[in-house]
Amino acid sequence: MRIAVGGEELKRTFQGLAEQTFQVDLGIADPGLIDYLSDLLVRFIRVDAIFKVRNLEGERLEEVVAMLSEAQQRTGTPQREIYRHIGDFTLFWTGVYPEQLRELKHPSRRDFLIDYQQQGKRSYSIASSLEIEESNSLLLHRLSREFETCSFGLRKVREAWSRLGKPTSDSWDPDQN
Repeated sequence: MRIAVGGEELKRTFQGLAEQTFQVDLGIADPGLIDYLSDLLVRFIRVDAIFKVRNLEGERLEEVVAMLSEAQQRTGTPQREIYRHIGDFTLFWTGVYPEQLRELKHPSRRDFLIDYQQQGKRSYSIASSLEIEESNSLLLHRLSREFETCSFGLRKVREAWSRLGKPTSDSWDPDQN
């Protein structure tokens, strides 16, 4: 099996990996949460989605500290969306690519002293309190409460997609016969 590159095929791949990981491996049967996390993976395939928050001058913000500052200057929907994005951003890096945290939190960067897990939980919580729709509010609140579990699950999803296309020990290898 290989990862498909088409949008719908990629979404189905991530959806299947997330369902397997969260429902079967972790025992978390929450379709809304699993859909959100697989959609996050699809969205964040694009670097411009990872760094989508911009300041009022249009400059791309790449550090959580800068995003937090921008969120505090906004109100309503824009503020909620920035806090939700901070939650997504920190969940993505802590879950999918935790090895990148050394670079993201390098002493030369403003995020050096930020705890990405704590800030992600806090940001989802704030976004949930600003959300108008109850179903979205409940999901964001759950992401806040279950941040560590979701991060761990996303790490397991990454491990699973890393194995896609690689032969397993029980695969037939014509060179061995």
